[in-house]
Amino acid sequence: MYQIHRIAAFNDNYIWLIQYNSNHAYVVDPGCGQTVIDYLTANNIQLAGILITHHHHDHTGGIRLLQSYYQDKLTVFGPYNESITGLTQPIELTEHQTDILHIKDWNTDIKVISVPGHTRGHIAYIMDDNLFCGDTLFSGGCGRLFEGTAQQMSLSLSILSQLPDATKVFCAHEYTLSNLTFATVVMPDNQVLQDYVCEVNALRNDNKPTIPSSIGLEKRVNPFLQCDDLAVKTAVESHLNEKLNDEIQVFKNLRLWKDNF
Repeated sequence: MYQIHRIAAFNDNYIWLIQYNSNHAYVVDPGCGQTVIDYLTANNIQLAGILITHHHHDHTGGIRLLQSYYQDKLTVFGPYNESITGLTQPIELTEHQTDILHIKDWNTDIKVISVPGHTRGHIAYIMDDNLFCGDTLFSGGCGRLFEGTAQQMSLSLSILSQLPDATKVFCAHEYTLSNLTFATVVMPDNQVLQDYVCEVNALRNDNKPTIPSSIGLEKRVNPFLQCDDLAVKTAVESHLNEKLNDEIQVFKNLRLWKDNF
């Protein structure tokens, strides 16, 4: 068994700490090392390793300090094809391939999926019904296409959307409210989305997190997972004032619309 703890960092990052075997843990995307150390110390938890989804500094910036604090004994997993200083176990996956990590002294198998789009080598980790997806899938949205293509990201999101509906989505940022503001423009008649907006507003007014979300919820409120839906296609075409040929074109132009929203 294990427990998942949320550590807030910077303005809107979430660092996820996965505690197992009583007081040992792995941390996902520690952008700030000192924040993690403070949490570990306060809760008497020993860090055993790090799981990295992609190379951006707000996800990797704490590796060096954490390794130094733990006398360079940490195991650090991450994508082999991105420039990440401090990896000890590069994970080699071809595009959209999956693999299984076996971690010493931890009986939970960790599935790793290649999900390029936000960056070329982005990966996600799945433990049971818990998805740690970095900046690929957000609640109500998805990551920007900094390095990958619309086709890559669309397929990555499609793969994640095929996970069981109960799968919890532990993304790395509190972007939900701004994402939903855009989603309601794209899907103004979606009642589930309208209800979710009310729920998220209440949470944020109380300074409470909206994450984790779930795959089931995201399939109903996230326009980036509904690019095959006629209402989303029509909204994008209306915004562009032109017809689009396929789902990838809808996704590409939906993402560009959000980039400039």
